[in-house]
Amino acid sequence: MTQPASPPRPGETLKTSPPDGIASWRTLAARADVRTLSLLGVLAALIVIGGITKPDEFLDTRNLQLVLTQASVIGVVTVGMTFVITSGGIDLSVGAIVALSSVWATTVATQEYGFAGVLFTAVLVGVGCGLVNGLLIAYGAMVPFIATLAMLASARGLALQITDGKTQIVTIDGILKLGERDSYVLGIPPLVLVFAVVTVIGWLILNRTTFGRRTVAVGGNAEAARLAGIDVRRQRLYLYLLSGLCCGIAAFLLIILSGSGQNTNGNLYELDAIAAAIIGGTLLSGGRGTITGSVLGVLIFTTITNIFALNNLQSDVQQIAKGAIIVAAVLVQRRTASTT
Repeated sequence: MTQPASPPRPGETLKTSPPDGIASWRTLAARADVRTLSLLGVLAALIVIGGITKPDEFLDTRNLQLVLTQASVIGVVTVGMTFVITSGGIDLSVGAIVALSSVWATTVATQEYGFAGVLFTAVLVGVGCGLVNGLLIAYGAMVPFIATLAMLASARGLALQITDGKTQIVTIDGILKLGERDSYVLGIPPLVLVFAVVTVIGWLILNRTTFGRRTVAVGGNAEAARLAGIDVRRQRLYLYLLSGLCCGIAAFLLIILSGSGQNTNGNLYELDAIAAAIIGGTLLSGGRGTITGSVLGVLIFTTITNIFALNNLQSDVQQIAKGAIIVAAVLVQRRTASTT
């Protein structure tokens, strides 16, 4: 028979171990810190490499502003993609939605409504495409890969039909001025500020709200989430709406950046967004997501692209490098999962 535990002696502190739940959360937090530090180390190494190979060009203030500006567009898309992947889904249509939103918002008819008309149209088209994706996946029981692949083809085709293969030039001064250096706030481009706001809001939603906890629960085990009272179908619908919203915002940022709308906009954005999320630590199988890691992943890929461009490396080399990084990241995730 087990003897009862003796009471502590005078002056002796009773040691107790934390509950299993608290211990597991502490372990996850420690791993997240290590992952974030690792990503920061990679980013720092890339900055050193860029500074060594092209010191005068890479470290120039304008080039660094360009890197952040380019990261802002794909970064907003990646925030939405992080939510979708965390829930166990995938969205292959984000690049095509950005293209469709940008060309629909820059037609002559739309530009007659001014700045607000272009912004509203870009966001509305993005949300509309997200709604279609969400309905097909959540209530039509379609596999996310198939549904979003169909949206990719349809949105690209519609964007081409709207533009007839031509570039639509923006003529609204308020939009064009946002892309000029005179509009920078303390040396920070407006697009970067928008990206920062979207990132903060995304982090708060994923980490500090019931919506974020439900997203993680659905990605971890959809059936268990359903039994716990979560409306899984409605949650998935909301997530694809969120992804579409981010695509619409990104399309407007791209319009500011390029001063035009083209059916080729957003090319391979789905690859970049998925890669950045995975590199950042979001599980491709769902159940875990990190906005901070995704943002660092975006900065890493954008910096790599910038270094390659400054060193006159071909775009095919860039794509090969991105593919290799994605494979390496997935292999690391599987290895980590198998050891836990």
